[in-house]
Amino acid sequence: MTPMNRRAFARAMLAAGLTVAGVRTHAENAPAALRIGYQKSSTLITLLKTRGTLEQALAPLGLRVSWHEFASGLPLTEALNVGAVDFSADVADTVPVFAQAAHARFVYVAQEAPSPKAQAIVVKQDSALRTLADLKGKRIAVTKAAGSHYLLLAALARVKLAPADAAIHYLTPADGRAAFERGSVDAWITWDPYVASVDRNPDVRILADGNGLASYQRYYLAASSFAAARPDVLQILFDQLSQAGTWLRDHQQEAANTLAPIWGLDAETIVRANARRSYLVRAVVAQNFGEQQKIADMFLAAGLLPARVETGRALRWNFAAKRADPVGA
Repeated sequence: MTPMNRRAFARAMLAAGLTVAGVRTHAENAPAALRIGYQKSSTLITLLKTRGTLEQALAPLGLRVSWHEFASGLPLTEALNVGAVDFSADVADTVPVFAQAAHARFVYVAQEAPSPKAQAIVVKQDSALRTLADLKGKRIAVTKAAGSHYLLLAALARVKLAPADAAIHYLTPADGRAAFERGSVDAWITWDPYVASVDRNPDVRILADGNGLASYQRYYLAASSFAAARPDVLQILFDQLSQAGTWLRDHQQEAANTLAPIWGLDAETIVRANARRSYLVRAVVAQNFGEQQKIADMFLAAGLLPARVETGRALRWNFAAKRADPVGA
C-alpha cells in the first residue's frame, strides 16, 4: 500500500469509527464479535442492521455485532484485508478484482444476481451527449474501482474509445453528485440509490445504463481468517441475507419506508432504486463468475492494474465442505 493509500485508508477507518490501534485492541480483547463493513448501497445489510434480525440469529452463539460504514467498496475491502472488519457487505464486482490484485486475504461468500439497470451514466436533459460516442473529450465523474468505473470503461470500449479520450474525474458519490449539479462535469456515472436520487429530476436523463455493457453483480466477502474460524457464522450470514432479499422483494413499500430515514431519501425514490436491484443472494459458483475476468482484463488494458489478475484463483466459500476453494477449481 502506498503512503497516499495508507493516508486515504486511515481517513476511511476514522470515518467508519475505527483506528488501527482500536482495531488491534478490539481484535485481541473481543474475539466473540462480528465486525461488519458496509456502504450506503448495502441494502440487505442495512435492513438486517435496522430490523435487528442478524443479532437475533447470532445471539445463541454469544456473538455480538458491530457495524462500520464506508464511503465506497475499495476502502471497505482494504479494511477487510488489514483486519479492521471481518465481513464485507455487498461490493460491486470490480472491487474484489482490485483487492485480489493487492493480494488481499479474502473469500467470496455470496453474490447477488445481476442488476445492470442499477447503475447508469447520468447527464443533464439539455446536454449535447446523445450517444456513447459523444463521451469523447467530455468531463466524467466516477468513483474509482466502483462498478460504475467498469461501466465507464465498457461504454468507452463499445464505441472504440480509450479512457484517455475522456477527462475522467475520480470522485466519491457525494462529490460526484455535487460536481454534476454545479456543472463541473458533463456526466456522472454512479449506482443506486444515487441514480434514483437524481433521475426523477426533469433536468436530468440517463444516457445509458448497464444493459448490454456491465451486468453489475455485487459480492459479499469475508476475511480469510474469519471464514476459516467461523464457518457457522458464514452460514448464518448467508441465510439471513437470502431471507432479507426475499423479504424485500415481497415487502417493497415497507422496506422503502424503513430505509428512507436512513438514506435521507423519500420512499418513492427508494422503491424505484430497489426495483432495479435483484437482491437474489446465491452462492458463488464458476458458471456465474465469468465477467470477473473480463473486468480484470479491461482494467489491466486501461493501465489501472499492475499485472494480470487470474480471477479464477480467488477463493470462494464452499458451504457444503465448509472450506474455501478456488473459484475455478
